[in-house]
Amino acid sequence: MKAPLEGIRVIESTYVFAFPYAAGLLSDLGAEVIKIEGPGRPDTTRNGAFAGAYPDNIVGEDSWNRTASYNQINRGKKSLTLDLSKDEGREILVDMLKQSDIFMENFTPRVMKRWGLDYPNLKKIKPDIIMVSNTGYGHGEGPWSSYPAQATTQEATHGHCHITGYDKDIPSKAGQSFIDFLSCWSGLMGIANALRHRNKTGEGQWVDVGMYQLGAYLTSEYILDWMSNSFKGERIGNRHRWRSIQGVYRCSGPDEWISISIGTDLEWEKLCNALNAEELLNNDKYKTELSRRDNYQEIDKIIEKYTQSYDKHTLTTMLQNLNIPAGSVYDASDSNTNPHYWERGFLETVQFPEERKMGKRVLMGRPWKANKSDLKIHRPAPTFGDSNHDFIVNLLGHTEAKYNDLVETNITTTVPVNLRPTPTMSLDELVKAGRLKTFDPDFKKKLDIL
Repeated sequence: MKAPLEGIRVIESTYVFAFPYAAGLLSDLGAEVIKIEGPGRPDTTRNGAFAGAYPDNIVGEDSWNRTASYNQINRGKKSLTLDLSKDEGREILVDMLKQSDIFMENFTPRVMKRWGLDYPNLKKIKPDIIMVSNTGYGHGEGPWSSYPAQATTQEATHGHCHITGYDKDIPSKAGQSFIDFLSCWSGLMGIANALRHRNKTGEGQWVDVGMYQLGAYLTSEYILDWMSNSFKGERIGNRHRWRSIQGVYRCSGPDEWISISIGTDLEWEKLCNALNAEELLNNDKYKTELSRRDNYQEIDKIIEKYTQSYDKHTLTTMLQNLNIPAGSVYDASDSNTNPHYWERGFLETVQFPEERKMGKRVLMGRPWKANKSDLKIHRPAPTFGDSNHDFIVNLLGHTEAKYNDLVETNITTTVPVNLRPTPTMSLDELVKAGRLKTFDPDFKKKLDIL
């Protein structure tokens, strides 16, 4: 079965999560994805705060190739290292782009223009090139266009923090940088549109994704309420403006929880009957949406008396079978052993080459399936500069002498320049420091990756 993007070559010079993840998904679709990193500027997921864990908590001799975040989102790619701040590095990039279909980048707007790699210049070099840019605020004349951005701080400026948190408490950020992943999906949609346009017209185009705009969609209900009614939203924690009750309730076992959301009086009756909670069912104070809102805290305490006697998975199944919206609160362990994820093919086992000393690892696949396409993780993430010689000498036709000169001047490397591995602690120290809740020494057995 043919992969849908077989024959498409993607040059990706992006960092952190949003577009690196998008490019990893393109590789799952069959595209040849070539990741460009600077010898002194490797992807930030190889080291530091965004790197995540090392497999088995072992740094290893090539720490920059081992981090969890890097290997998850950069699967299936090839690696070419180029110092784009030097003319020689940019010349090789341009030669690569002449033989490619898509160029993905997430530099600030002024960088591409300064290097002569903005879309007007690239279009002259290759008229049908598809360029996809990801910046915090988008290209153009907006007052913030040149600002660097981080998703966690953008949450404040697009309004999400204002409505996140608890009543009368301070604004709060989300637990994860969700804007990165909205940018990923938006970039993929832009690429699909651009490829379709090129197939019909032969023309390339520039897709400009501004992360700031994406965040507004997650607060659209509140923005529209102000635009239409001058109503200002408030922080409501686990509550919901249109549902009563809604909350998170303790189940049996330490730190085990279930989320329950009730939208109608009928659902409320079904919940009370399922829990055998006659004190809730027969109390007139709780019969209507408004009366339940008036007695939220009181109801929460009573519900929790009943939920605490149930395992969270058992209770979720029981309520869902009654068409009552409910969900177990999963942690990382629950997610990795989730039978639904495995049945859907969302979790895939990837075998790393023996020399990388990483064995088998479980990686997240794609959030979609396609019954007529070969979608899978085709290979592990590349080691730093693993395809330097292949592309520079074999594809572009440069001499061995030229290649050696590029290596000697650090235009291209297979070892990052001046990179220090992220300091690690023992597992017990990680728990004590609060970086881990706990660890399971049998996790490989549970994931069948021994």
